[in-house]
Amino acid sequence: MGPTAKDIVINAWKTFKTRDAGLIAGLFTPDAEWIAPEDNATAVALSHTHHMIGADQIAHFIAFEMHKLFSEIDISFRGIHADGDTVIVEERMRATLPGGRPYDNDYCFVFKLADERISLVREYMDTRRGWQAIFEIWPA
Repeated sequence: MGPTAKDIVINAWKTFKTRDAGLIAGLFTPDAEWIAPEDNATAVALSHTHHMIGADQIAHFIAFEMHKLFSEIDISFRGIHADGDTVIVEERMRATLPGGRPYDNDYCFVFKLADERISLVREYMDTRRGWQAIFEIWPA
C-alpha cells in the first residue's frame, strides 16, 4: 500500500522548502492547476497569474518567483484534514517582505490528488490582509 493522501501533501510541503524546481514539479500531474483568488496581492505584486497550469509553472513559482516577495518564510499548520483524494490544509504563513516589513496571513488549501500526485490546488487566503501587508494599506 502506498502513502496516504495526507502523507503525500505533508511531503509536498517539505519538498516545497527545498526550492528544487525539479523535485517540486514531480509532485504534480503534468496538467495540474493551482488556483488562487483573482487579483490577490502576491500575484499583483509579482505580475504573476493567479491560475497556474502545469507542473513546471507551479514548481517555478514555488521555487523561485514567490521568493522575490517573501523571505524568512515560516509556515505553521493549524490542521491537515483528508478524505479520500482530497486534503485540506489550514496554515499561517509569516514572512519578511522587501524593506523588512512583516507578512502574516492565514491560508486554506484544498489539494486534489490523482495517482499519488497533486492534480489541483485551490488556495484561499485573507485577501484584504494580504493587500494591507504587501502594499502597506493599513486601516484607518
